[in-house]
Amino acid sequence: MDSDSVFGNVVRAPEDPILGVTVAYNKDTSPNKLNLGVGAYRTEEGKPLVLNVVRRAEQMLVNDLSRVKEYLPIVGLAEFNKLSAKLILGAESPAIQEKRVTTVQCLSGTGSLRVGGEFLSRHYHQLTIFIPSPTWGNHPKVFTLAGLSVKTYRYYDPATRGLDFHGLLEDLGAATEGSIVLLHACAHNPTGVDPTPDQWEQIRQLIRSKALLPFFDSAYQGFASGSLDADAQSVRMFVADGGECLIAQSYAKNMGLYGERVGALSIVCKTADVASRVESQLKLVIRPMYSNPPIHGASIVATILKDRDMYNEWTIELKAMADRIITMRQQLFDALSARGTPGDWSHIIKQIGMFTFTGLNSKQVAFMTKDYHIYMTSDGRISMAGLSSKTVPHLADAIHAAVARFG
Repeated sequence: MDSDSVFGNVVRAPEDPILGVTVAYNKDTSPNKLNLGVGAYRTEEGKPLVLNVVRRAEQMLVNDLSRVKEYLPIVGLAEFNKLSAKLILGAESPAIQEKRVTTVQCLSGTGSLRVGGEFLSRHYHQLTIFIPSPTWGNHPKVFTLAGLSVKTYRYYDPATRGLDFHGLLEDLGAATEGSIVLLHACAHNPTGVDPTPDQWEQIRQLIRSKALLPFFDSAYQGFASGSLDADAQSVRMFVADGGECLIAQSYAKNMGLYGERVGALSIVCKTADVASRVESQLKLVIRPMYSNPPIHGASIVATILKDRDMYNEWTIELKAMADRIITMRQQLFDALSARGTPGDWSHIIKQIGMFTFTGLNSKQVAFMTKDYHIYMTSDGRISMAGLSSKTVPHLADAIHAAVARFG
């Protein structure tokens, strides 16, 4: 009997909806099963990919016998932090040159968001953060546990399967002055819908006029369009106006370093003095949380970013991943067109990044899982990276049947 346990009253928690998809997929014995739930890149053969440039960097690190396993400082590897800020803000960024940016190494994107959230809840005067509806499922949990109050702003329009730009402006326009606003830098998760450069400019003007504080989540730089600079434009626009902002960066997707947990939090401040005081307080957030970050993944990133040849090799491999996903979008769109599947499916090629918000409802998704062994989250989000030329026809057949059956 577990009633003897001091934990006997602990209730079983529900499974994480995204990770739960993988659990169900693993139990399925069908040879045709397909997992489109997981947010990780797969090759055309359906295998995880370690970039050649990452293997090369690791080999160099392993062969360098002068390297030791000592603790990093609380803020992490200095070289990694410097190179990460340059990657997102641009090599010539005045904010970096004026020493107005503090960057700390964190545990991938999630850890960067959490550290940023905890810093804000201790030191910022406005404890409300607006996140887009919908957004990544972990965002509300991370910010709530960091001590912020989470509200949403309209983002996605199911009718057009595009951006609800009017709703977005209206909701942010009505936000209390000084509120924090979470923005996906590019490749919005889960919808794959991004504002245009003109729309970003209008968002920037509104945010600055209301003195709202932008917090960017940059999980897909270079992975969305294939260009590191293009995918950083939204962030750079906000830094160029001299205003303040926070940026969480992850190297999970763009360097394939998922399990290494490599990320950075940058806070762009008005002056170098403020930036240095902010950094001193970030240390006080990090120290009791995990003392200091791990060394290996950050060393891989720094090795690649500081060497021109390796950096160029990385950009080629990164573009190849982005291009494969763009190709899968086109193939799926073509396959649905060829089948004459009812409805407009052009959003599949208009959306960007790892995910497509198909517009399929939970009934259709359940039908596709049961009859076609295709696994995805119940909101109809599919990971394009999980598709291949071989599996596109099977998915198109399933979507066609689901639309025919449930309209």
